Amino acid sequence: MAGKIVYDDKLTELCDEYRRYNGFNAQDYLTYGVKRGLRNPDGTGVMAGLTRICNVHGFMIADGERIPDEGKLTYRGYDVNDIVNACVAENRFGFEETAWLLLFGNLPDQKHLSRFKDILGRYRELPHDFAEDMIMKLPSKDIMNKLAHSVLGLYTFDDNPDDTSLENSMKQSIQLLACLPTIMTYAYQVKRRAFDKASMFFHPVDLSLSTSESILRALRMDMKFTDSEAKLLDLCMILHAEHGGGNNSTFATRVLSSSGTDTYSAIAAAIGSLKGPRHGGANLRVRTMMNELKQDVKNWQDEDEIYNHLAAIIRKEKSDGTGLIYGFGHAVYTLSDPRAVILKRTAAKIAQEKNMVAEFDLYKTVEKLTPRVMRDVKGSSKVICANVDFYSGFVYDMLGIPSEMFTPLFAVSRIAGWCAHRMEEVTYGGRIIRPAYRSMVHSKPYLPLSDRTDG
Repeated sequence: MAGKIVYDDKLTELCDEYRRYNGFNAQDYLTYGVKRGLRNPDGTGVMAGLTRICNVHGFMIADGERIPDEGKLTYRGYDVNDIVNACVAENRFGFEETAWLLLFGNLPDQKHLSRFKDILGRYRELPHDFAEDMIMKLPSKDIMNKLAHSVLGLYTFDDNPDDTSLENSMKQSIQLLACLPTIMTYAYQVKRRAFDKASMFFHPVDLSLSTSESILRALRMDMKFTDSEAKLLDLCMILHAEHGGGNNSTFATRVLSSSGTDTYSAIAAAIGSLKGPRHGGANLRVRTMMNELKQDVKNWQDEDEIYNHLAAIIRKEKSDGTGLIYGFGHAVYTLSDPRAVILKRTAAKIAQEKNMVAEFDLYKTVEKLTPRVMRDVKGSSKVICANVDFYSGFVYDMLGIPSEMFTPLFAVSRIAGWCAHRMEEVTYGGRIIRPAYRSMVHSKPYLPLSDRTDG
């Protein structure tokens, strides 16, 4: 313990040394026109490329001003609401159809969709000894890290991993789309045994099941689930499958892909990006925040009590001290996030079945009060709405999915979009992505070691 204290003291000194010679003035960014976060002054993203895969609409520009508008999300030109509504009306699964649409650019007919599902089923199983060597021998507390590590491990099992032709990239993409859910559920089971001291169980893969059915079957000891549960998870996966080229994890995919690197490296980088609490990890932060609120607020129907708790979060007195109410605000959406609207509508129905209406009403109250709290406490006039992260965790709770699976489920859905963008970048991008950074250092004469003094 004494050695640790000495080490911590030295580490503090080293960090102080770092801060002494680093850092920037906020004015410097304005002086040199640096667009931090690749954002324009009005909050819009810097135009970095072209895509035919997805469009995210959340506002209009009139006379140079951003005008809030209802959110709209389209996959290959098709409104995601139409995709979801068609699957609900026909009582069928839609994630596989959505993945085909994103990868190829058109809606599949019955023949192509059935063949695609068969291919995904065959690739669902992991390579021989992969689970033992890559997952069981090196368990991880964090499933996202295990996903990234395992994806990199698949490189070793590929006979032609560095071939970036469209044909090989397509094959790798379909294989990853199929097997990543299996890796995720295996990683969770190993984590349970290694860190939670709970039972671990691996069920044989049923090649006939849809992706959402396969996931629920693998997570449950008795392998049982209802059709409505599987369709609800399928809905979540459709909504998480893609969100344009500018989101952090997809842009990471395109940046790495532009360098000519292999598919596995690009997708592992995307997983690492999605893990971040400012990106895909936000749904877990929402759940943690809401659990604290449920404990502190005695009367869930008392809006004043809820308002005061939310105000304390913004004042950094509650939650994780960041001052953020997770699940609200978005880089593009203003009046509404269409994914959140669909999830909220669906959650209302399922909450009745699961006897979770009171909790669902609490979520609705938080959604109602948050914009007012932001205005009152922060003086913010920005139009904000609940985003997809706000309701997705609640839906997963209703499905009995453990919280450590929230972000991994996002990843196994979003890989459809990542792979579509990778192929588009490799096939049509043409140039390595290399933005510029302005150097803020000045020339200095080099001093011999004997002439240097502290300070």
